[in-house]
Amino acid sequence: MKHLSTPIADEDLSGLNVGDKITISGTLYTGRDAALPQLVELIRKNEVPFDLKGIAIMHTAFSDAGIAPTTSSKVEIESTIEPLSKSGVKIHIGKGMLSDETVKSLNVHNSIFVITPPVAALLTSKVLEKKCVLFENEGMEAMFELKVDKIPGIVAVKDGKRI
Repeated sequence: MKHLSTPIADEDLSGLNVGDKITISGTLYTGRDAALPQLVELIRKNEVPFDLKGIAIMHTAFSDAGIAPTTSSKVEIESTIEPLSKSGVKIHIGKGMLSDETVKSLNVHNSIFVITPPVAALLTSKVLEKKCVLFENEGMEAMFELKVDKIPGIVAVKDGKRI
């Protein structure tokens, strides 16, 4: 098991391979269908209120029931992966298969896609703190900043290869 802590540098990803089991600790951001397209719009306007370089984003909502990954291949989510990676996001966490085009864009920007088990109780137990940082009007689909300890995952896409 390999352990990563945010912010993630290019060197942190260099020793990883598709299929590696990892944990992620530090600051993690959440976003899904409602929030991620709005975040990309803020990038275009140069109005993101936090640094995207080296961050990890989990494709999830956050409610009192906890967190669990949503399907990353939804158009509203997958269409944001390339511009987010280009802006510095290093790890995208979710579930499902990504298109060949998205796999290539992750490779171009030295970012990875990590799948994590959709086990809300396990993942929620790894959240130490939470704070809404953007799009509060979206309710549980707002963007949250989480402090996490050892979110488990498996590298599903890296270097143009996939599981």
